[in-house]
Amino acid sequence: MDHWIADLITRLGYGGIGLLMLLENVFPPLPSELIMPLGGFTAALGRLNLPLVIMAGSVGSILGTWVWYWLGRQLPITVIERWVDRHGRWLGITVDDLEKSRRWFLRHGRAIVFWGRLVPGVRSLISLPAGVEGMALVPFLTFTSLGSVLWVTVLTLAGYLLRDHYEDVEHWLEPVSKGVTLAIAIALAIFLVHRNRHHLRALFQRLR
Repeated sequence: MDHWIADLITRLGYGGIGLLMLLENVFPPLPSELIMPLGGFTAALGRLNLPLVIMAGSVGSILGTWVWYWLGRQLPITVIERWVDRHGRWLGITVDDLEKSRRWFLRHGRAIVFWGRLVPGVRSLISLPAGVEGMALVPFLTFTSLGSVLWVTVLTLAGYLLRDHYEDVEHWLEPVSKGVTLAIAIALAIFLVHRNRHHLRALFQRLR
């Protein structure tokens, strides 16, 4: 797959980067952690323009998120789950993956459409529950665009700076992704404590 990705970027340039990032959102086994760093490395060699690489990757990524969002708005979740159960192996996804993304959305709210773009295993499918739960189009596009541009920019700059070692970006970003996941969990805990502070205060008073 690595050689196919490199060949497509070499032959199609910005169009190849945009196409790959679109497919990455529909077909999770395609790794953005390889696509965009390779684009950054190619820009470092002077073969592509760095800002245009970031733009192409961002546009492709945003368009890709629309696929799952649109399906979520148009089809009942049970229909999607049945289809994935039968054919999901060709896309590298399972019903468990869908359920995980939906739990994340229901637990963290629409802001996860932004933060989820930075979390492996959630990034590609978080658009589906946004559509299923009826998230409005404008907030969805706003959150997914901000998250997508941030993710694409980080990956591209990493590849640009690491050059020949662009393939190491995935390992380098692993602790970053874990940190984002932890930050989301902490933020949720703080939010819940703040929202229920009156109930907690009353409980502590009764326990005294």
